Amino acid sequence: MTGEKYTGANLGQALPDRAGMNRRTLLKVTGAAAANLALSAPAVLAQSKPYAGTTINGASFQHVFQNYIQEMLPEFEEQSGIKVNLELQSFPVYNQRMDLELSTNSEGYDFCNISFIYSGRWIGSGWLTPLDEMSADPNMTPDAWDREDFLGGPQSTLKNSAGETFGYAWEGGAMILSAARNDVLDDAGLALPTTYDEMVKVAEATRGVKGVAPFVADKLHHWNWPPYLMGFGGQVFRDSPTDLFPLLDSPEAVAAAEWYANLLIEYGPEGILSFNDDQALRLQMQGNANLRTQVIGWMTPLVGEDTSTVKDTTKFAMMPAGQAGAFPGANSVGYGIPVAAKNKGAAWEFIKWALSKDILRRVVFDKGYTAVCRRSIVTDPEFIRKMTYNGVNVADLYMKTLERGEAGYMAYRTLPIFPQVGDKINKAIERIATKQSSAADAMKQAQAEAIIDLKKAGIKL
Repeated sequence: MTGEKYTGANLGQALPDRAGMNRRTLLKVTGAAAANLALSAPAVLAQSKPYAGTTINGASFQHVFQNYIQEMLPEFEEQSGIKVNLELQSFPVYNQRMDLELSTNSEGYDFCNISFIYSGRWIGSGWLTPLDEMSADPNMTPDAWDREDFLGGPQSTLKNSAGETFGYAWEGGAMILSAARNDVLDDAGLALPTTYDEMVKVAEATRGVKGVAPFVADKLHHWNWPPYLMGFGGQVFRDSPTDLFPLLDSPEAVAAAEWYANLLIEYGPEGILSFNDDQALRLQMQGNANLRTQVIGWMTPLVGEDTSTVKDTTKFAMMPAGQAGAFPGANSVGYGIPVAAKNKGAAWEFIKWALSKDILRRVVFDKGYTAVCRRSIVTDPEFIRKMTYNGVNVADLYMKTLERGEAGYMAYRTLPIFPQVGDKINKAIERIATKQSSAADAMKQAQAEAIIDLKKAGIKL
């Protein structure tokens, strides 16, 4: 059953009259009918594992959630008869490889992770399979799976402009503020900052105290910087997704870039411009760096991992606001099915299992995962208790941030052209931070290069 359209009919579900047949009715079946039923019984029984013997290939970037799923795969294989090969690669390697696989209409993978930064390109280019028909068909997906239980914010980035669904989220990225060494703030009589001005004030007041760097970040500036840009009143594009004229050299963008680059260099640890996510996290966990704005998945290890030295001193809060307001980054990644996949039905069986309420509850409550995207779990009193750290209800911060993301201000990041524009942002922040260029010159160059890329992509400006 490969290369075909999968519907309830070819999933081989038992007919309603057979499903409702009781013992007395069976006893009254005539000999001929009973013989016919006996002949059909092996096929009916086999239908409980319609894809038994199928092998499916999937891929994602390395992540603790994927590690948990890999550990539990024998259960799925036993239940379904489907063998799963799940390849995990580093984030940049995975994205480059999957972009090539999808763009060449390769049949190499039956399911894949839809990376947030590429979701607009992959969905907009028609490289992924629409999932609404599968998820809405009761013969393919039981009501208990409950597709409406997935939070709207994370799901919004896995849909196209027509509202069609191409993936279901396994992680919601909600940017919040962490202070790994809040004891340093307490000693100085300072509260967690709620504004950009307060961030600088706290950083300046605690610079050099106990050898702790006041601020830390990773080098993915095109993710970390735009929330600050919007707080300054700027935008990446004039009006995403309808008007894609870039505004990287606007007065607001120049001011935001200079402010952020200064935050990195003046208050960050040595080598900050080369840090990846894990390096920034480890420095906080060792108690050598304090403030960071990043998604919850990179924050809760501060209080949850055994190797952390800052379990008792970490505090969390909403991301601070600029003069134009607060625009915390909100994203998601999810499982999807390449349009060229040979085993779509079996791939959907895997996605249903991996993102079922039961499996996700086990991943959360047994394994310690936190960035789950099902409302029924996020609002569960046990999850709230689990996500309350040092008196702070982080589940509430998570929900509020994802709900803010539904406002649409993250639309810029799901555009097919954004990866190229994001690269220009990265380079501009680096040039400013290393004093190679003034903020005005660096952002002017980023603007010019972004316009060239947009025109090459056929976008009218």
